[in-house]
Amino acid sequence: MPLTLPPDGDPIRRNDTGLEVPDRPVIPFIAGDGTGPDIWRAAQRVFDAAVEKAYGGKRRLAWLKVLAGEESFHALNTWLPDETVEAFQKYIVGIKGPLTTPVGGGIRSLNVALRQLLDLYVCLRPVRYFRGVPSPVKRPEAVDMVIFRENTEDIYAGIEYPAGSPEAARVLDFLQEHFPKDFKKIRFGTQEAGDDWLRWLETAGWPCREAPLQVGIGIKPVSYLGTERLVHGAISYAIKNKRRSVTLVHKGNIMKYTEGAFREWGYQVAERYFPDQTYTWNQWENTKRNKDEAAANAEMEAARKAGKIIIKDAIADIALQQVLTRPNDFDVIATLNLNGDYLSDALAAQVGGIGIAPGGNINYVTGHAIFEATHGTAPKYANKDVVNPGSVILSGEMMLRHLGWNEAADLIIKGMEGAINARTVTYDFHRLMEMEGQPATKLKCSEFGEAVVKHMG
Repeated sequence: MPLTLPPDGDPIRRNDTGLEVPDRPVIPFIAGDGTGPDIWRAAQRVFDAAVEKAYGGKRRLAWLKVLAGEESFHALNTWLPDETVEAFQKYIVGIKGPLTTPVGGGIRSLNVALRQLLDLYVCLRPVRYFRGVPSPVKRPEAVDMVIFRENTEDIYAGIEYPAGSPEAARVLDFLQEHFPKDFKKIRFGTQEAGDDWLRWLETAGWPCREAPLQVGIGIKPVSYLGTERLVHGAISYAIKNKRRSVTLVHKGNIMKYTEGAFREWGYQVAERYFPDQTYTWNQWENTKRNKDEAAANAEMEAARKAGKIIIKDAIADIALQQVLTRPNDFDVIATLNLNGDYLSDALAAQVGGIGIAPGGNINYVTGHAIFEATHGTAPKYANKDVVNPGSVILSGEMMLRHLGWNEAADLIIKGMEGAINARTVTYDFHRLMEMEGQPATKLKCSEFGEAVVKHMG
């Protein structure tokens, strides 16, 4: 189905130094499924108002509607049309609401598909607190972190085979033949391995049965180049935005040659590309080994005073605890795909929930980016004009900064802060504020968008 192009928009282009953004850039958008259309209408109103107020009509966003998800399936019998992918490819920067993940075969996740098709290797998730937002923690204002989540590797690469399938059987046969010691670690890869359990069942009086030989198989790829470009992006961001540290979050104590390698390669990236701007815990370890701990501590303190960014690491399970108990220790976080999924949602809970958690999927090499709501479609609230549009609104704020339109982005932050501080909020925040004894005014989704515009000033 041909796309209906906006009459006066121009494409964003890429040059050797970055993006060339015209005054009326064409921005492809997907409204989304479920509550998507509701939150998109509210958010689009905010974006257009912010740009108008910031630039007095000299700049404008030229919106290009593209299809994906349920609307696309009903109209075109496909969940993700080629035209949609081509539009994001051609026009470089776009935004989307939440999409349904099809049940059964086909695309495992439309969001993952778009990231992989466009090689959007960074999932950027800033997490910050807006004063007045209800929070389950005592000091939510201490949370101010930016997560760089690797988007294309790890288990989200989708290399897995269902239990009992021919593909899983071939992988098991390969391991048994060529790596017999490793094959033994697959506890129930053979019939004999389950005999003890079956005998126990029979002794306990449970009906005896034949044990199905079924083992699901998944492969976890982590590469040097995938790590390099993610960590390079995280450190570059930290330098540009005058951040204090970058923490490499991993589970390398168990997965030594994937997540452990991510940690080691991350330190290599810092020391190879940013020796004058960073100081790493790897350097601290070397100084401690060659001299002593006091010398290592003095060296790191001198680097910190000189304005260098400290590159450190944290094991994932400890990091999930410490972002709660010691949030000031974290600034920029670089991590693999699954860890980043856990961390970003756990942090969002501390500052108001996923309803106002923004996200962007970015390729810093090509400039391509899709900004998106980070929550689901919530179909039971579809077309009721009640849900919080904050996730898409703040994702648009990220998009405007990606375009270099910081003045408009600043107005969105100002409007969000003003609306929440005035306790004019959607039902999710209203309920929590009332529970905490704070009087609040409950707004519809569209009304909250208007409140944000009002508080831009």
